Amino acid sequence: MTKKLLALVLVVFIGMSFTVVNNDKLYEISKNIEIFVKIYKELNANYVDDLDPGQLMKTGIDAMVKSLDPYTNYMSESQVESYRISTDGKYEGLGAAVKMIGDYITVIEPYAGSPLHKAGIIAGDQIISINGQSTKGKTQEEVTQFVRGVAGTSMKLKLMRLSTKEEISIDLDRGQVDKPNVPYSGIIRDHVGYIALTVFTANATKNIRKAIKQLEREDPELAGIIIDLRSNGGGLLREAIGICNLFVEQDEEVVFTRGKIKERDQSFKTMDKPLDLEIPVTVLINKKSASASEIVSGVIQDLDRGVVIGQRSFGKGLVQNTYELGYNARVKLTTSKYYIPSGRCIQAVEYADGKPKDISDDQRTTFKTKNGRPVLDGGGVTPDIRLEAPEIPMVLEKLIEQDVIFNYVTKYTNGVAPLDSAEVETIHFDEFPDFVNFVKANGFEYNTKTEEKIKELGELAKEEGLEAQISSDLASMKSKLDKEKEMAINNYKDKIINAIQMEISARYYLQEGKAFQKLSDDPEVDEAIAILKNKTKYDSILKK
Repeated sequence: MTKKLLALVLVVFIGMSFTVVNNDKLYEISKNIEIFVKIYKELNANYVDDLDPGQLMKTGIDAMVKSLDPYTNYMSESQVESYRISTDGKYEGLGAAVKMIGDYITVIEPYAGSPLHKAGIIAGDQIISINGQSTKGKTQEEVTQFVRGVAGTSMKLKLMRLSTKEEISIDLDRGQVDKPNVPYSGIIRDHVGYIALTVFTANATKNIRKAIKQLEREDPELAGIIIDLRSNGGGLLREAIGICNLFVEQDEEVVFTRGKIKERDQSFKTMDKPLDLEIPVTVLINKKSASASEIVSGVIQDLDRGVVIGQRSFGKGLVQNTYELGYNARVKLTTSKYYIPSGRCIQAVEYADGKPKDISDDQRTTFKTKNGRPVLDGGGVTPDIRLEAPEIPMVLEKLIEQDVIFNYVTKYTNGVAPLDSAEVETIHFDEFPDFVNFVKANGFEYNTKTEEKIKELGELAKEEGLEAQISSDLASMKSKLDKEKEMAINNYKDKIINAIQMEISARYYLQEGKAFQKLSDDPEVDEAIAILKNKTKYDSILKK
């Protein structure tokens, strides 16, 4: 970088920063930018190996923003499109969730109505070439760049159907893909309606409104509604406000933001007439419910409009904005914090490995709901009814992580395309011995944390000359652990069967099937139904 260019960068940066920093800080900024540019220049000119200037700069930028909070980050040109899709829920391409399995990108879940779905491509199909170019060993990001493009443009795909080992060649037109945000809604039982919302993308409010009206048509005696926000990581703020607006009065402040620059502070109120102010509402959340999910559940709680059930939410109360940097790159940075009607901010104060640290209740500030109920700030929304999170045993985690269940269901369904039936049905799987044989035949193995510690202990004993004294004890511990691992699949048979049934249902009914199947064994939904059916208890929870 020339001295003239460096001077220009400094002048522009100083001019933009003048209104928000004092002279001392201006000097520090100028000095450190000059040092940074000189280091960058010397590394590129004199380092012993050739460097990629773009990657080197990105490494420096990533390290800088990582020191702030997990949500402030730099997006290169290739990452901008993925960010747009995550917020809009729309893109132009083929329409499926994919994952690298073996050497090829594999279709995990086609989106209903997408070009891939309409072409008969199913979960378990592997993309082996695009326009004659092999995809073997290509990363997910590389393959994604291949298949995305302008709607209406075509491509030639060759796929391998794993269940039958059949090669399939198709010409496919790219199209507009809408990722579903309300995969399932319906009457569960006892006149209680259920709506699953997986992400706050465009039209989430419209789809929730449509689902509620359909529930009312299905059951004129509708007694209450369950809004399931579990594992919903958030999305568009406007959709969160819109969903709150369905249940609370018009012109009600539901969110306000506060940041460094006071002129940018904002207040967000409900704009429309509510859909229903009377129907009882329960909201399900867990530790993966974040951002917009916490706005909706927090607003419902603060205004005493419904009962929140589950586990404390994630704790993301930060607002990000993106700024263009030129060359189609952007920086997404935290500019303010958002607050909900009681005046509390649910942002976690501390982080560890990019995740919020749990804050004990006695370290959180107390606020009051509309009816005077105490609620706490910091570290997420605490449910009105706290339930223990469902246990996920390690053996099940590893079976999912290593794609054992996915590959078994691919074999089990044997290439069956999703059903066109309008009525989703519960799946019952009763061939567990066959699954166990599949697991054994495929050499499924995994290491527990205990095994890792035993290995570390053995290495430490060898270093300290104690191997002979404790080797038999370590071997005995390892042997017992191996036997426990052998029994683990049978010990957690019911949970593994549930996971298999979920995967089978997704093959037959796509996203709708997975959401519906989950309801067949869901203690948190059962609790929500019990609360909605008990008006006395429901009302007592919402009173001071």
